[in-house]
Amino acid sequence: MIDETIYWNALYDYYGSLLTENQREIFESYYAHNMTLQEIADNNNVSKNAIHKTVNAIIEKLETYEENIQYYAKVQKIRGLIKDEKVLHDIMEIL
Repeated sequence: MIDETIYWNALYDYYGSLLTENQREIFESYYAHNMTLQEIADNNNVSKNAIHKTVNAIIEKLETYEENIQYYAKVQKIRGLIKDEKVLHDIMEIL
């Protein structure tokens, strides 16, 4: 579960700007602020099921973006190739 959360947060860092404002708020509430689906639903005056569906739709979108753009995969390859931390940091700053 932690590995998945790290992965979703990485994809969100890369592709979050492609989501709607509402989707970003729900993602951040759930994954960054550790709110429950029920808490998010209460804050948005919708059902828990609606939030669950929205979270799943967001994950699907992030997966689709990654399948098409493959930014996360490319960054992982770069990290595997470059052992010098300063060089890696400089490259990541450019990306």
